[in-house]
Order: sequence, then structure tokens, then C-alpha cells
Amino acid sequence: MHLRDISFPTPQENIAYDEVLLSLAEKHGAGEYLRFWESPQIFIVLGSIGRREIDVNCTRVQLDNIPVLRRSSGGGTVVQGPGCLNYTLVLSKQKHPELNDLRKSYEWISARVIEALRQSGVEAYFRPTSDLATGPNEKKFSGNAQRRVKHHILHHGTVLYKFDLSLISRYLNMPHDIPEYRKHRPHTDFVTNIPIDPRIFKDHLARCFHTIAIQPPGPQELSMLKNFLDI
Repeated sequence: MHLRDISFPTPQENIAYDEVLLSLAEKHGAGEYLRFWESPQIFIVLGSIGRREIDVNCTRVQLDNIPVLRRSSGGGTVVQGPGCLNYTLVLSKQKHPELNDLRKSYEWISARVIEALRQSGVEAYFRPTSDLATGPNEKKFSGNAQRRVKHHILHHGTVLYKFDLSLISRYLNMPHDIPEYRKHRPHTDFVTNIPIDPRIFKDHLARCFHTIAIQPPGPQELSMLKNFLDI
């Protein structure tokens, strides 16, 4: 598995680069990827079927000039920015038969993330359909989403470790589709940061997925990124 640890300056580049990695795996046989990134800029990203007028407090977003983008994976709308670590996985369904079932795929991936968190000093547990939570009050610190193509899946995951949680309530409305364990709690009572050193966690997760040495993006990746941005 190839390892990339790169955060681009703009939200558009960060979203598009994940699509580059999926395309390299699916169309060019490049293999699997694990990528880490963290946006230096606050922005909002909708899931593939998310609706801005329902999910987002459009008045505040417009007032604060916050970009709103869309990713290709499903899942809910999230706020991105400093203190929110993202992990992206491009995985082969042929190599990992567990991934062919959507629900089992979340459990399979989450088990490895939970192990990396445990090694980093944080106890976490999986909450269906795709959350990771911690503590006796079952507070969420990680959301996950997928895009599934013929031979691979693109898996998006987040870890809140030093994020300004007030931004979630400021920019996002209460979602209509909520997991049972949330118990209708507002954002402020439901979401939390976890006390991890992101460098240590990244090292443990890379080991859990047996990645090769970290590499910078090559010329083909950067060329494809430009093409994605130009579309």
C-alpha cells in the first residue's frame, strides 16, 4: 500500500487529490493507498447526496465567506479545518473480500483504526453505521464515508483532535438522519476532540495497513490533479 501524507493549500485540491488516487488504482492499476491530510482552511464538504439548503446554515456560511464543496463519497456534511485529521483509503475489493459488503467494510476498516488509536493512547469503539466514539457518554470524534467503484472503494475518515467544535454548531444544521446512539443530542453535546498526537496516530495506522515508505506525489499524480481541478 502506498503512503501519502500531504495537505494541499486549498479545499479544492484536497478533495480532488483523493479522486486522483482512486483513479490511479481503478484505471491505472497503481495499487492501494493510505493518505493523511489536514486542511489549513475552514470549509464545508457535502456528501455525494447532501443538500446545502438543508444541511448548512447558509446565512452564517455566506457571512463568514466559508467555501462549501462536495465530495464523491456518501455520508453527512462536515466542517473541515485545522485540528481535523483526515485519513483516506483506496482499497481493493478483490484483495479484501470483506469490503464487498458495505456494513462489514466499515467494521473491518474501523477495527484497524481503533487499534491504531489504542496504540496511541485512546480507547474508541465503533458505532453503526460508520462512526467512531469514545468515553462513557459515547461522544463522536470520527465520521466515515465511502465511494464504491467496480474494483476499489474510496474510504474517507476524520479524527477530531484539536478542532474548534463551535464551528460545527455555527455552520451545520441538525441532520435529519441521525444514529440511534446520538439520542438527539445537539452538536455541542455529541461531538468531541480526542487527546492524540496526530504524528503518533498516523504512524500506528500506517503500520496497521502495512504501508510502504511515505512518498511525495509524482508527476502523473500532479498532472491528474490539475485535470480534475480544470473540470
